[in-house]
Amino acid sequence: MTTPTPPASPSWTLKPGRPVERKKLHEDFGGRTQGGIGPSSRTLNVFIFTDPIAGEKHGYFDGWMPDGLFHYSGEGQHGDQRMISGNASILNHRQEGRTLRVFQGARGTVTYLGKFEVYDKDPWYEADAPESGGGPLRRVIVFRLKPLDTDPQPPQTKLARLLAAANNTEAEDQVQDLPLEQQLTERSFVNPAQEPYEAERKEASLVQALADYLRGQGHTVSRHQMLPRGETRPLFTDLYDQDLNLLVEAKGSVTRENVRMAIGQLADYGRFLLDATRAILLPTEPRSDLLSLAHSQNILVIWPIKSGYDTSKADFTL
Repeated sequence: MTTPTPPASPSWTLKPGRPVERKKLHEDFGGRTQGGIGPSSRTLNVFIFTDPIAGEKHGYFDGWMPDGLFHYSGEGQHGDQRMISGNASILNHRQEGRTLRVFQGARGTVTYLGKFEVYDKDPWYEADAPESGGGPLRRVIVFRLKPLDTDPQPPQTKLARLLAAANNTEAEDQVQDLPLEQQLTERSFVNPAQEPYEAERKEASLVQALADYLRGQGHTVSRHQMLPRGETRPLFTDLYDQDLNLLVEAKGSVTRENVRMAIGQLADYGRFLLDATRAILLPTEPRSDLLSLAHSQNILVIWPIKSGYDTSKADFTL
């Protein structure tokens, strides 16, 4: 019995910006009917589907970036993403003679964005994002895709606009002063769907009260946005007193876990403010061993008292 020859696929005529039914697309050209990456076993295409609005709510900032490239998060809903399956089909598309075709939308009618290829210089990087369903943070793969038959578009995601405003270059770290009241957090660019913890609300209240006190002393307070070289997710400090050269990280609870976390964050931020005095702001005076832990890292501790604020080092007062 002779195996019937599958029908030949039609020639590609779809132009960038035109809509198409995803079901019809796969009927004509093959590829997976579900999921974000659909390598075709019948044609030399890899279909890529992206939903920027839905993705941004969960820490996936797919879309045009200030570098003129389209950044696309890889597949894999649980655990660290690996360079296998659909992700490998993107990375190796040139060696396999395949064309990358990107579409906006994932179901029903999708819009063809154009033909792309992975960027030669630096095809992908790693970022943090939560597992599907609001799970723990893990490593995700983000591809840099270069357009071949369409022009780069202005940045549209929250992250892309922030990076454009920072005039980010890969040549150096970026550190910018921000108004203290600007409500940007690292969580909003890594796990934006997660509701703020009660501790985060307490931290914000602690920071605002300290800022009001310092301003009452005639001090200028602000915070920083930091973008380390090679990273695409910004860091944000809690408070910086310009007159005291004081870098403050607030925690809403006096626990060892919180003190440890604050020490790590201050070590991270302090790389960019080498001469700053580092301090942890807590709601009450911590027990002696936690003070010793902070002092071992050359970090002082601040907490509110009736008359203002006390500190863990006698030679430093607010």
